[in-house]
Amino acid sequence: MGVQRVSFKRYVEVGRVILVSKGENQGKLATIVEIVDQNRAVVDGPSTGVPRQVMAYRDMTLTRFVIKVPRAAGSTAVKKAFEASGVAEKWAESKWAKTIKAREARKNTTDFERFTVQVLKKQRRNILGAAAKKVQA
Repeated sequence: MGVQRVSFKRYVEVGRVILVSKGENQGKLATIVEIVDQNRAVVDGPSTGVPRQVMAYRDMTLTRFVIKVPRAAGSTAVKKAFEASGVAEKWAESKWAKTIKAREARKNTTDFERFTVQVLKKQRRNILGAAAKKVQA
């Protein structure tokens, strides 16, 4: 019998931190506090401003973070566990969060900011090209 491969690393479980991917709270973190059925879960994010609500799995993305909360924990317990675990800081340092932040910053640039970036890239290209020619010669 061969080695068994594990295909999933992130399971839907009580305490799993999620990123809301659709709706008015899009882009905010919340925690699964109760599983309703195979399509929905009760989520709560008192630290991030996400109200306690039933949410479909298709409207959320599971993160790698899990906090220790009992099933159907109240908002105060969820907030205390969320802040004690330091998930918000860990999330802010993650590559995924930085990518989302960079995408938003790029999307909100003005014409002048895009032009400035273009000029800086051109200057960098010229400096690197000159240095490469020196090394080859």
